[in-house]
Amino acid sequence: MSSELKEMYQQFRERLNEMRGSLDAANKQQEIEKLTKESSQPEFWNNSEQAQKTIQKLKALRDDVEPLENVRRKLDDLEVTMTLAEDEGDKELWVDAEQVAAELAAEMDKLELAVLFRGRYDANNAIIAIHPGAGGTESQDWANMLLRMYTRWAERRNYQVEVLDLLPGDEAGIKSATLLIKGRNAYGFLKAERGVHRLVRISPFDAASRRHTSFASLDVLPEVEEGDSGIEISPDDLKIDTYRASGAGGQHVNTTDSAVRITHIPTGTVVQCQNERSQHSNRDRAMKILKARLADLYQRQQAEELSNLRGEQKEIAWGSQIRSYVFQPYTMVKDHRTGVEVGNINAVMDGDLDELIESYLRQTAGENG
Repeated sequence: MSSELKEMYQQFRERLNEMRGSLDAANKQQEIEKLTKESSQPEFWNNSEQAQKTIQKLKALRDDVEPLENVRRKLDDLEVTMTLAEDEGDKELWVDAEQVAAELAAEMDKLELAVLFRGRYDANNAIIAIHPGAGGTESQDWANMLLRMYTRWAERRNYQVEVLDLLPGDEAGIKSATLLIKGRNAYGFLKAERGVHRLVRISPFDAASRRHTSFASLDVLPEVEEGDSGIEISPDDLKIDTYRASGAGGQHVNTTDSAVRITHIPTGTVVQCQNERSQHSNRDRAMKILKARLADLYQRQQAEELSNLRGEQKEIAWGSQIRSYVFQPYTMVKDHRTGVEVGNINAVMDGDLDELIESYLRQTAGENG
């Protein structure tokens, strides 16, 4: 028992040191001390906007460093417990040490997942857009099922969900939906979900109860703050159109031209929003989506240029099928990228996506690292 625990302890120390290096914990700790000192100055709140940004940055840094420090302290306690157990020949202390080691193993796994979020926007909120494929009501209903699934997933993580735009289907489901998922690392997690999702089931809309296959696509973008993306949007580059919002069956949501469509002329990027009754609110939300799309476009262009420089020939499979959800003739969710299969499809549809998401994130981290 003692030799196994000692070996496990050494492995924990090595893993922790690797994570501290990956997260640049030493420099972040220095930055925390610097910002903490700044925030204690009497004049700190004279500029409330800047103060809020500093507080947010301080919180983000602490969220990175404090879990590492908690693990370090537990490792110190484990070392002391093992030393006492060995010196006194106390079997009960070895049992206590085993329990602490088991808890540490779970915490280390969780920490290693957090280390995967090293992308520029991984810590940001996420904007997800859901669009049904061809197939009318079938696909629109599937898109609505995905909307519910990701909303439930966000709620499980105590993330906030804000509907930026929603267009109901003609008979059932949705024609499109855009959500803002607010929470630390929301984009880091949800970027794993970008792609086409496939459904196989007995259709509730088919009188003959035949099996149908439906598709829906999910696009995932990071929410970016002003100046965060390094992209400046000139008003001269925008074409802004207003129109009357409409809902299911072509019925007007209201009697004013409150819906907004914005075209970024240099890139041809088009976004629209009609969910709010106020034209001003719809415009603000559309600009939020536009900033995210342009930041994503810029990142992808950089990746393509780097790939060309390296001579790599990789498919840019943003629209490729990533996962199948099968209700008939058996029940299973299969991720085609990782090969991970989950038998409890109802749990997945209720937002239990962690195994699928984490497997993909760990796989891509291994490929890139």
